[in-house]
Parts: sequence; structure tokens; C-alpha cells
Amino acid sequence: MSVPGDAAITYDSGMQDYLVAGETRTFALGNRGPIRFTDDGNLHPDITEAYWRCGFYVLEGVLGATELAEIEVDVLDILDRLPSAEGSPVDRQGRPALALDCEATTLFWSRPLADTSGGHRPFKMIEPTAAANAPEEIVYLMLGTLQFSEALLRTYGHPDLLRVAAAINGPDFVPFNEALIIKEPGLGASFAWHQDGKTHWDSEDWDEGIHGFCFMGQLYGSTAANGVWIVPGSHKRGKIDIKALVAEAGSERLPDAVPVICAPGDVVITNFQSLHGSFANTSQDCRVTVNMGFHRRASVLGVQGNHRHAAPAVYDEDHIAIRSRLIGYAIDARRRHFPHETPFDYAPYRGSSDIPVWDEKVMSSLKDYNLRDMSI
Repeated sequence: MSVPGDAAITYDSGMQDYLVAGETRTFALGNRGPIRFTDDGNLHPDITEAYWRCGFYVLEGVLGATELAEIEVDVLDILDRLPSAEGSPVDRQGRPALALDCEATTLFWSRPLADTSGGHRPFKMIEPTAAANAPEEIVYLMLGTLQFSEALLRTYGHPDLLRVAAAINGPDFVPFNEALIIKEPGLGASFAWHQDGKTHWDSEDWDEGIHGFCFMGQLYGSTAANGVWIVPGSHKRGKIDIKALVAEAGSERLPDAVPVICAPGDVVITNFQSLHGSFANTSQDCRVTVNMGFHRRASVLGVQGNHRHAAPAVYDEDHIAIRSRLIGYAIDARRRHFPHETPFDYAPYRGSSDIPVWDEKVMSSLKDYNLRDMSI
């Protein structure tokens, strides 16, 4: 993940002022700190208040040094095994490339420093010119990551994160999807401003949490230059006219947006209805984000899927149960690897005789599990 030998052509001089001002705004929000629970086991009200006020919260120091090192080993192996180019059957060393036999859409490619939306969102981000020696295309996003890494599967079963998920989405919460966001220095593409929710904007049951949330674990940390930017409180505003908002701002630099600043091991919980995006990474710093999304069960049960990367389906009880087994596998895999922790008690398995049990044979069975991702 080295910076290309020739520096990329960066943004105009006003960008640095925007980044600095954004940092000042984000640290004034009061929405960061370690995970805390009350004596009766509930998520601390200071965290819930700040999350629902801002639409995101930076949970500091969640992933320790040992876990981060194990994640890094697996992530670097994944990146080393990617196809040498889109459609190539081999990696850069001539070995069979990763994910070639996957039916589900797994790898997403972009030109360096390009807007990944390809102009299909209401506003397209500025695309700086990459260095002359930059590759023609890069992988910026990978889905279905748990099938490729036991370390990522174990992180998915982190007991404190799952306790937070239960506090926000209810004890019977269910998965959305899992992903890696890869923002290499001098190469990482931008994500145009967007809201991730799609299905429930006009629902009579709409509220500020109906589309769920995503955990974003930071392997190397994130900065104003390479990280996600969020408009605080935008999750409360319903479907936003993004094109009009950008036009009012006069550029893609929305004046109320703030960057998500993190150290390695921090995990951000972000409401899917929050207006967010990121700029092309012309900095010297790498960002690799481990995404883990979750929904309320009531938000997906009986709902027609809205996921262009997975098989279309109405999410019935069987679909939810099969997809949610990944939570059970992750809890058991983590229990075996980190025996000093108290495993998370996932409500749907209480009293069940069919609790998922992890062993090495399970990994091969996870192939294409993300065909059952539940997008709303």
C-alpha cells in the first residue's frame, strides 16, 4: 500500500482549509469515547443520546493490538490475492486470483481517485488526476468478506459491538452485509454524497433508525483527507435532495459536514440514513475500513430486497434465519479464539437446539453467503 512514486495532482488550496475546519467541527460534537455500559448492562445513555443526535458515534479503542494485527495479516493476504486487473484469472504473482468462482458480486473496481458512483448519484465528486505511474484500476470495495478471513469473522462476533447492535436495533437484530473499504494513498476513489437507506422512506412506520446502521472498524485509523464525512443530524431529515444541497453549497464541500477522525482500532457506528461521502484519497495515509451492517428484524421481515449485488428476494423467516447464522458462527469462532471474553448472547438462539458451531470446515460453507445479504 505504498504511495505511487509520482505525487497525484491534489485538490485546490482551499481544500486544506476545509479539512481543518471540518476537524474542528467534528471534535466539538461530543460523540466519541470508549464503549460503556451501565451497571444493569444497558448501553450508556450518553452514547445513545449522542448517536441519535448526530447519526454517528466514534467508539474508541474497541479493537486491541492483537486483534488488529490478526486482521491486518488477513487483509494484506486478501489484497495480495486480488486479480491483477479486472477480469484477470490470476493475481500479481500469477496465482489463481481471489473470488474468481464467486457467484455473488464481490469485487468493485474503479480508476484511481475517481468517483465510484460513475455519475449515477445526484452529484459527482471532483476526480483529481492520479500519478502517471498509478495502476489503471483498483479495487475499492469488497463484499462477502467473512468467507475469506477468520479474523474478520471473529471481529464480527465481538461481544461489545453486538451488545451495541442489540441496544440500537433490538435483541433480535439481523445482518445487512459485510465489506472492506480500501482507500490506498494516492489512489483511493471517492464516494459521492448519499444516504444508504432505500426502501422505507415513505413508510408510515418511518423513523430515524428504520434503515439500520453500519459499524466501521478502522485498521489504520482515518483522517479528514481519507475518511468518511457525515452531515450530523441528517438521519432525521428523511430523503434529502442532495443535488439541491450541493448546489446551495456551491461545491461538493458541504459546509455542515464533518470528517470521521479515528485511531487504529476505533469503530464508528453510522446510521444508514445519514448523508455521507468521502473524497478521493490524495493523502499519504491509507484507510482500510471493516464494515459490518445490521438491521432491525422488523425492518426486513416480509420486505422485498433492494440489493443489486445479491439475489432478489422477499426476506422471510427462513431467509433471515439462514443469513443470521453468520452471527452465530462468528460468536463461536470468537469464543474459541478469545476464551477470556464473555461471548455475546444472541437472543434468537436462546433455548435453541440448533446453535451454530464453528470449526474449520465451516469456512468453505460460507462461499457466496452474501447472496443472502439483506439490503433495504
